[in-house]
Amino acid sequence: MKLITSPEVPSVFSKYPDLIKVKMVNLRRLILETAEEIGLPDLEETLKWGEPSYLAKKGSTIRMDWKAKSPDQYAMYFKCTSKLVPSFRMAYDGFFKFEGNRAIVFELDEEIPEVELKNCIKAALTYHKVKHLLMLGL
Repeated sequence: MKLITSPEVPSVFSKYPDLIKVKMVNLRRLILETAEEIGLPDLEETLKWGEPSYLAKKGSTIRMDWKAKSPDQYAMYFKCTSKLVPSFRMAYDGFFKFEGNRAIVFELDEEIPEVELKNCIKAALTYHKVKHLLMLGL
């Protein structure tokens, strides 16, 4: 897989507090691993609204961030008008905390269920191929 990284992205990661940086780098790792596992030819890593964002040709944008106003949590964001978060909620209620139809929210002290999150990431990265499937094929 070819990763196309905007030069501004590393500076955003470097500005996170140390504990948050570890959490954000882990989310990034899960996105990149999933993209490799599903055989994406390329993935764009850029900033949208100042947040690290990941775009695939047949996918829906994934963003992630930590905000100082909610210091004990961080999140992975998805397009709120898509079927992504509603489908994740049906498939993984009890695994994740959700914010409306736009995000999966993680507490700093929480262990992330990686298999389930990678399934969500896969659905987002392939969204335009799976949006017609019941619960996006989750």
